[in-house]
Amino acid sequence: MTLPQILAFTIIGAVVALLIWDRLRYDLVGMLALVAAMAVGIVEPADAFRGFSDDIVIIVGSALVVSAGVGRSGVVETLMRPLSSRLRTSWAQVGVLAACVTVLSAIIKNIGALAIFMPIALQTARRTGTPASRLLMPMAFGSLLGGLITLIGTSPNIIVSRMREQLLGEPFRMFDFAPVGLTLAAAGVAFLTVGWRLLPKDRASSSGQPDFSIDDFTSEVRLPAGSPFVGKTVFELEEAGEGEVTVAAIIRERYRRYVPSGHWVLFEDDILVLEADTQALGRFVDRAGLALVPAKELEGTANEDDVVVVEAVVGQRSPLIGNTVADLRLREGYGVNLLALSRRGKPIRQRLRRVRFRFGDLVVLQMLAADVNATLADLGCLPLAGRDLPLGRPQKRRLALGILAATVVLIATGTIPVTPAFFGAAVAMMAFRVLSPKEAYDAVEWPILILLGSLIPVSEALRTTGGTELLAGWLSVAAHGLPPIGALALMLVAAMAVTPFLNNAATVLVMAPIAASLAGHLGLSPDPFLMAVAVGAGCDFLTPIGHQCNTLVMGPGGYRFGDYWRLGLPLSLLVVVLGTVAIALVWPLAPHAG
Repeated sequence: MTLPQILAFTIIGAVVALLIWDRLRYDLVGMLALVAAMAVGIVEPADAFRGFSDDIVIIVGSALVVSAGVGRSGVVETLMRPLSSRLRTSWAQVGVLAACVTVLSAIIKNIGALAIFMPIALQTARRTGTPASRLLMPMAFGSLLGGLITLIGTSPNIIVSRMREQLLGEPFRMFDFAPVGLTLAAAGVAFLTVGWRLLPKDRASSSGQPDFSIDDFTSEVRLPAGSPFVGKTVFELEEAGEGEVTVAAIIRERYRRYVPSGHWVLFEDDILVLEADTQALGRFVDRAGLALVPAKELEGTANEDDVVVVEAVVGQRSPLIGNTVADLRLREGYGVNLLALSRRGKPIRQRLRRVRFRFGDLVVLQMLAADVNATLADLGCLPLAGRDLPLGRPQKRRLALGILAATVVLIATGTIPVTPAFFGAAVAMMAFRVLSPKEAYDAVEWPILILLGSLIPVSEALRTTGGTELLAGWLSVAAHGLPPIGALALMLVAAMAVTPFLNNAATVLVMAPIAASLAGHLGLSPDPFLMAVAVGAGCDFLTPIGHQCNTLVMGPGGYRFGDYWRLGLPLSLLVVVLGTVAIALVWPLAPHAG
C-alpha cells in the first residue's frame, strides 16, 4: 500500500468516524475532508472545488426545487381528499398510503413526498381510531422504495448515474432504474400492507381524540396565587391528575431546580415541570388552576379565540435545529410560545427554554390563529393534525404538474440532458410563480450540496491513488468461490450496511468506484454492480437515523430505536434477495461484447 493510498483511506475513515460520532454537521465533515485532502497533497488545489460545479450538485439542487413546487401546489392533497375518506381498515390504510407515497417518491424527493402524506395519514388515523404507529413507518419505508424507481427519485440514483458517465462514458437514463425499482417497490408495498403487524402494538399514537397527541410531553406550568393547590403537597397534586400527570421537578428562586418527593409542599409562584400527554395536560391545567408558563406572554395581544395551540414536528431544514428558544427569540421574532416538547417519544428533563431543538422533535406551539400557516412555514415545522393549509390556486397546480411532466418527457426522450432540463424546470417554477424565490432557496438542502461538492474530489482521489482498485481486490478475495450473482449480492449488502453510518450520497461516492473496480477484477459488467450500490444506498430500513424519512416519523409514531428492525429486517432481506435477482435479470452480469 502506497503513502497516497494510506492518506486517502485515513481521510475516508475519518469521515465515517465523524459521521458516526454525529457531533459535527455532515456538510462540515465534508469540508474538513476536502481541506485535509488538499493539505496532504492527494487533491490538487486547482481541482479541489470542481465538485461544486459538477452536474450532480446542479441536478440535486434543481430537483429539490421542482419537488417543492409540486408539494406546495397542493395537488396531492386535492387528489387524496375523496380517497382518504374511504380508508376504513388498517390494511387498506397502510396499503393505499404506502403505495401513494411510493409512487410520489418516484418523481419528487422522498422526504418531500412523506411530508405531504404525513398529515393526511394522521387525520385518517384520528378519524378511524387507527394507531398512527401502524401507518407512519410503512409510509417512510415506502418513500425509500419509491426513490428506487427513477433517476430523480433519490440522490443515490443521480450520483451513481453521474459516476457511470465518468467511469464508462455514458450515464444511466431516466427510467433505467425502473425495472428493478418497480419490482422492489411493488413487492415492498405488498409486504408492508401485511407486515405492519410486526410493529409493537403499545406505541403512543392517535386514538380518535379531538387532537393528535403523543405521550410524555414535558411542560412547564406556574402555580398562581389563586390555585387551590397552594399549600398542598406534590402527592395531592398528582392525585388530582388521576395518574395522568407527574411532577418531574419544581423550580424555585428563578433557577434552582429540585426533584421533589410526594410530601413536598407547593408554594405560590412555583414552576412545576409536568410530564403528561397534551390531552391530559389541558384538562389538568384547567382543573387545577395552573398557568402554562409562556401563555401569559401572548395575553393582551389578541382575543382568546385568536390564539391557537398547534402540534408539529421539527422539519429537516428548520431554523430551530441547534438553537434554543432564547437563541431564536422565538416569541419576539416569530410570535410563538413553546408550550411542550417531546423527543423520540420521551420527555425532556431540562428547562424548555434551554433545550436545543433537533430534527424530528415534536413541539406544541401557541400562536395567533391568523399566522399559523406562515409561521409554521417560517419555522420549518410540519403540522400534525387539523391543518388548514392553503392548497394553492388551480392554476398553480396545473403549472406545477405541467412543468414536472414536461421535464420528465424531455429527459426520457433524450431531447434535453438531465442537468439543463432540471435546472430549467427549477427556474420555471419561480418564473411562473409556483414558488417564490425565497421558497425555492429554502427548498434546497444546502448541507447536502456542500457535502457532495466537498466529497467528489476526495472520492476521486481515492480512485486516482489506486485505493478503489485495492479495495476491489480485497472484495474479490472475499467473493472468491462465490458465483457472480453471489458477488453482486455481496456488493448490495455492503452498500446497505455502510449507508446507516455514512450519508447515502457519500456512500455512493465511495462505493460506486469500488463496485466498478470489483466488476473489472471479476471480469463482469460494471452496470449491475453500480445498480446494486444505488439500491443498497437507497434502502436503510433498520435504524431511525440512517435516512431522514425514518427520523421524521419516529416522534409522531411514538417509535423506539429498536422498533425499526422489526419491520425493517424482513424488508431488507426481501430487497437483498429479490433485488439481486432482478438486477441480474435486467442487467446481465456478463461483460458487454467488444
